[in-house]
Amino acid sequence: MPEWLVLALAMASACVVVLIVALVRHRTAREDEDPSETPDVIEYMTMMIGVVYAIVLGLAIAGAWEARSAAQDHVQAEAQALHEISARARVYPADVRDRIRADVNAYVGHVVTTEWRSMADHGEVTARGGRLLDRVREDVTDYVPRTDFEAQAYQPLVDQVAAADAARASRADSTGATMPGVVWFGLITGALVTIGMVFALQIRRTTRELILAGLFSALIAFLLFLIWDFDAPYSRGLASSTEPYFALFPGLRG
Repeated sequence: MPEWLVLALAMASACVVVLIVALVRHRTAREDEDPSETPDVIEYMTMMIGVVYAIVLGLAIAGAWEARSAAQDHVQAEAQALHEISARARVYPADVRDRIRADVNAYVGHVVTTEWRSMADHGEVTARGGRLLDRVREDVTDYVPRTDFEAQAYQPLVDQVAAADAARASRADSTGATMPGVVWFGLITGALVTIGMVFALQIRRTTRELILAGLFSALIAFLLFLIWDFDAPYSRGLASSTEPYFALFPGLRG
């Protein structure tokens, strides 16, 4: 199901539930009940619950966004390191240079196709991707420099292989959800409590109040959806992109 449809259904469902509850409560209220008489302590508690929940939502969104940004940084770092390997190999003999570049291209091609789907569907990188990167490492480390110029390029190439391996490991660690289950329990429970306090204020009197209650619940549904979307950096609508690989290896598009 497309993410935009999930968002639309979540927001519409939140509005419908709140409006139905408000209307049912209005119909079942006692005839002598005065909705204008809301104790001051309830108004104070509602305000404080809203403030606390807003802080929690803000921290959750910031944490999920930070995790997504870090995931994109891992992709950029890996793509850059692989590009440096391919570019710096130019100082080597043609057969060695071509072998290194071919293995780098094979690894990148595997990442942007098979491995990316594996991260999105199963939350893990592939064993074949690891073997392809090991082949690149062997190409670089097994070559014995023949000139001083090649010797000067050898260590930087080894360092770039290590940087690519570290970025791949970080990318693998970022494939899963970033929000623990207990955090989701708190977010959803907090949403129910916050919306439930609307009825403690007896929001059932006018169309304007019903509309505001519906919009308030839809806003909370949207923010929870935003956290859910950020929570999987490589698999949902706002997921980290493979664009850094294509930008540095334009031949992959062809």
